[in-house]
Amino acid sequence: MTMQAERITDFNLHDFIRIRLCNPSPADVRAVERQLGPIQVEVAGEPDITIQFVERLPQTSTLRYLGVDEAAFDDENFYVLRGKHKARTKVHIPFDEIGKRLTITCESGLPAVPLLIPIINLTALSKGILPLHASAFTYNRTGVLVTGWSKGGKTETLLAFMQNGASYIGDEWVYISADGRTIYGIPEPIRLWDWHLQQLPQYSAKVGQGDRLRLKVIKAAQATDNHMPSGVKKGFLPAKMLNRAAPVLKRQLCVDVHPMRLFGQAAFALRGSLDRVFFTMSHETDTVSVTPIEVSEIAERMIFSLEYERANFYSFYMMFRFAFPERRNEFIECAETMQRALLMDLLKDKAAYAVYHPYPMSIAALFEVMSAYVGA
Repeated sequence: MTMQAERITDFNLHDFIRIRLCNPSPADVRAVERQLGPIQVEVAGEPDITIQFVERLPQTSTLRYLGVDEAAFDDENFYVLRGKHKARTKVHIPFDEIGKRLTITCESGLPAVPLLIPIINLTALSKGILPLHASAFTYNRTGVLVTGWSKGGKTETLLAFMQNGASYIGDEWVYISADGRTIYGIPEPIRLWDWHLQQLPQYSAKVGQGDRLRLKVIKAAQATDNHMPSGVKKGFLPAKMLNRAAPVLKRQLCVDVHPMRLFGQAAFALRGSLDRVFFTMSHETDTVSVTPIEVSEIAERMIFSLEYERANFYSFYMMFRFAFPERRNEFIECAETMQRALLMDLLKDKAAYAVYHPYPMSIAALFEVMSAYVGA
């Protein structure tokens, strides 16, 4: 009997993380590409992370469940059952092997591989490469890293400089090389909110027709709710339902667009030098201000941002430890200490500034104030 050749698709993250998909369907490849961007490059040698796709995961015994459709385990393996947007999944992740060469086994057809980004980030950390929740770009030959808490203004700073001729490195996750000289990005989609598009009309044309229509429908529903008398909202069932849906609709006033589609090939760099660090944060006044800051303060604050971004991953790791108390991953449990040391070391001697701004802010005003601190 002839054995069917294994289908392989490789993703290469700047040569420091190599990911191999084994026997993926075309839909599986697209799902991973949505998470990592189009970084499919044939990998020489053994990958760091292997994702094996199967029609159905085998079990060694009856499943025992943790939570409601969250996770499960049998006598040998731990399974994640909840994926992106709470999608039903079944994925075997050996948490005790994260930080080493790792094989994840997925049932084919998932909308995304759950926990893939935090697993990649921990694999990078094991190699002395620091993953940071940040955006990055090059402007006037100066490599800029922008970090801070979620909704702190990282993407807005990136957009402000991109529309003024910067080169794109990354948004959401940026990686600092082990020598602290180079920053790398993942070309994952950028989330643009409706108020971004209102201020940056040149990017509105880059949004797909379906997404533009969806935004118009949501805004029309919001306008209807805003102009409806309060008495009608309380007494008329459709109006009451629309009013209750208003917070959900507000959270959907956004689109995800690939950065190459937004900025074009010429501005698509994905790597650059690390010369300036900006720590962005919103405040209650209407002004934008920039002041020098010690990198040690940024490091001390960002360690908790990194832990916050990994909270969902840690919740599954705790479930794994509950299922298999004897299978501890010391690397995961020491990650905070490693991150703190790397933050202090890799950011030292960098020019660093704190940026305070309103939110939402004028993106043009943000550029006007910050550009004086970026290059000549």
